[in-house]
Amino acid sequence: MIVTLTLNPAVDVSTTTERVVPEHKLRCEVPRRDPGGGGINVARMVRALGGASAAVFPAGGPTGQGLVSLLGAAGLDAHAVPIAGETRQSFTVDEQGPGRKEYRFVMPGPELAETELEACLREVARLAAGASFVVASGSLPPGVPPEVYARLRGMLPPGPRLVVDSSGLALRHTQGAWMIKPSLRELQTLAARELPDSDSRIATARALIADGMTEVVVLSLGANGAMLITREEQEHFPAIPVPIRSTVGAGDSMVAAMALALERGEPLRQAVRFGMAAGAAALLRPGTQLCRREDVERLFAGESPE
Repeated sequence: MIVTLTLNPAVDVSTTTERVVPEHKLRCEVPRRDPGGGGINVARMVRALGGASAAVFPAGGPTGQGLVSLLGAAGLDAHAVPIAGETRQSFTVDEQGPGRKEYRFVMPGPELAETELEACLREVARLAAGASFVVASGSLPPGVPPEVYARLRGMLPPGPRLVVDSSGLALRHTQGAWMIKPSLRELQTLAARELPDSDSRIATARALIADGMTEVVVLSLGANGAMLITREEQEHFPAIPVPIRSTVGAGDSMVAAMALALERGEPLRQAVRFGMAAGAAALLRPGTQLCRREDVERLFAGESPE
C-alpha cells in the first residue's frame, strides 16, 4: 500500500479553444473534469500501474463533493476529511492551432483550520500502519504551516518511508523524509543561488542530506532528464524524447512509478528509470489526463509509444 496526502486538492477542469486572445469570447470544447492535486494524482497513477493506494485529502463544499464522486467513479480508495471551506478548481486551456500553447490557471484553495489539518495528518498516520510509502505531494493551502511535512514525519509509525514532492517553504522545512523530488528551480531556491552544473547540484543535494532533510534526492531537470543523488552515489538519466501534449501530472506520475517500483523490490536506479518512463508517458496525454500503463511500459522498455 502507498498512502498519499494532498492538502490542497482540486477538481481539474480542462478544455480546448482555437486560440487564446484577450478581450474576446473564447468558444471552448466540452470541458473534462478530473480529480487533481499532487497526492491524488500519485494515488491514481499507482492504481493505474497495478499497485494499491489510498488517498487522504480535505474536501468541502459542492466542489469537494464532486471531487469525492470523481474518485469514487475511478475506483480509488479515497479518504476525504470534511472541511468548512470549499475545495478549489484549477483550469487548463489548450490551444488547437499551429504553435499551440497550454494555459494553466491555479487557484489558492480554502484555508484549513488546525483541527481540519490535524484530522488529515491523523488519518494518514492511521493508514500508514500498513503502508510501504507515504507520499506527501502538492502545494499547501492558506493556513497550513510550512513545517507540516516534518510534523507528519513525527506522527508516522515505524516502517513506511516518506516521500515529499513540494516546493517553497513546505520543501525548505521538510525534515526526515526518505526522498524528495525537487525541480532544478526548487533546488536553486533552497540553495539561494544558481546551480549551473552537475557538481554544484550534487553538492547542494548532499548538503540537504547531511542536514537531515532527506536520504535521497531525485532532481528533475525537465528536457535534460533527471539526477539521482544519495550520500554515496549519483547518476544522471537522460530524458526520454516524446511529443508533448500536456505537462499536467508528469511529476506526479514520476513519483508514483518510483514508489511503486521500490515497493516491488526494484533497485533505486531502476525505480528512477521507471519513474522517468511514467513522467514521459504523461506528456503524451492531453489536458489533465494521466498517462496510460501501456505507454509507461513501452517507454521503460525503450520502445516508442503507439
